[in-house]
Amino acid sequence: MRTLFLNPPSYAGFDGGAGARYQARREIKSFWFPTWLAQPAALIPNSKLIDAPADDLNLQEVIQRAKGFELCVMHTSTPSFDNDVKVAQALKKAYPDMKIGFVGAHVAVLPEESLNAAPVLDFVAREEFDYTLLEVAQGKAYQDIAGLSYHADGGVAHNPDRQLIGEMDALPSVIDVYKRDLTIENYYIGYLQHPYLSLYTGRGCPARCTFCLWPQTVGGHVYRTRSAQSVIDELVRAKALFPQVKEFFFDDDTFTADLNRAAEIARGLGKAGITWSCNSRANVPYEYLKTFKENGLRLLLVGYESGNQQILNNIKKGIRLDIAKEFTKNCRALGIIIHGTFILGLPGETKETIEESIKYACQLDVETMQVSLAAAYPGTELYRQAVANKWFDESSLVRNDGTQAAAIRYDHLSAQDLEAGVKRFYSKFYARPRPILRMLKAMAKDPAERRRRLREGKEFLNYLRGRTDKPESRIEEPAPEKEKVAA
Repeated sequence: MRTLFLNPPSYAGFDGGAGARYQARREIKSFWFPTWLAQPAALIPNSKLIDAPADDLNLQEVIQRAKGFELCVMHTSTPSFDNDVKVAQALKKAYPDMKIGFVGAHVAVLPEESLNAAPVLDFVAREEFDYTLLEVAQGKAYQDIAGLSYHADGGVAHNPDRQLIGEMDALPSVIDVYKRDLTIENYYIGYLQHPYLSLYTGRGCPARCTFCLWPQTVGGHVYRTRSAQSVIDELVRAKALFPQVKEFFFDDDTFTADLNRAAEIARGLGKAGITWSCNSRANVPYEYLKTFKENGLRLLLVGYESGNQQILNNIKKGIRLDIAKEFTKNCRALGIIIHGTFILGLPGETKETIEESIKYACQLDVETMQVSLAAAYPGTELYRQAVANKWFDESSLVRNDGTQAAAIRYDHLSAQDLEAGVKRFYSKFYARPRPILRMLKAMAKDPAERRRRLREGKEFLNYLRGRTDKPESRIEEPAPEKEKVAA
């Protein structure tokens, strides 16, 4: 079948679908590449990938571009599910013969609930869905496709699970789909050089963090990887295809989980003169950091999560505060930039531990940092804990403007306390002289960086002041001209 892979329209700026780790609008404009959709698109001939949020497409524009496709696969998430169903309904109304299926962690964990809530869907593909979708597109009977759930005989049928992919090198490269279907300049991440390009070199993560969505729902806890040489070859080719790219980001949950492989890839990238960054835990030994830095590493994205050791223990982070401090010190000595991430509202959080985390972050003094609110997604251990202990309001993962809300709260710590804590965290960290001087120096060196940081600064200050306007919905059908004039 001619297949459309769609990251559906939502709130303007909402990055809650394919590939997004942060399923909400951020404080500043940010978009991840839709790699989870690009991968099956690379498998299926005559397919197309549309990333509506990054391309700022509304529903009518998507419907027009969907003409002629026989199958549409949409990436959904828990916060965006209801919105995405409306998009599916509009597509089905326009093209009644089109088959429509959802993929993503939400439907992988809740396939029956998702299909019952959305009769418009023909199927959902669970777990790792690449080859499942290939078989759907090939016209194989639904009952013969592993990993598929679908409407059947007035109910929902679930086929046996599909085994996780063992031979990652068998998957085709996503960069050809990027080149064909995406405008890479539309993708922004505040701490990455622009334009950047991100992709996965493996799936799964051996860590057991209770809050982390992908290993517990789709990728698993075994780090399955492509060979080092195939990664090097792909990046060399990507550099030739996208000469404007300033930085390549490895979006693997923990690229440093296999240090020897990471070092082998680094040495190959170093020879090719490629600048790269990746996700890392805060425990990489100095000698590996040195090898990475000498071979093109610019930045590490590090999840510190909290400045309180008991909270780290509660979420099974497997990291000690003193080790993380030593790691951060080593990175600074080597000139490796760190973007640190923290989470407020994890089990054990109090007003006092929030202040501990703020103090700890200021001591670490990483280049940039992000503070999120704890989000308990179905399929995670944190979700099960939150439901069992009645910490969780599932209806409020995002606000009606698409920004993140405090869905976990405690008797001693309200949603308002947590949301105020996020703003206080940002204010105390970034109002210090060092971050301000770092930003000013970077802006003085590069006019493009200056323009970008001024835009981001305005967005960020509006967020801190609570002046973020409700964004335009990208799924509402435009009103007739007469109604517009009357309004």
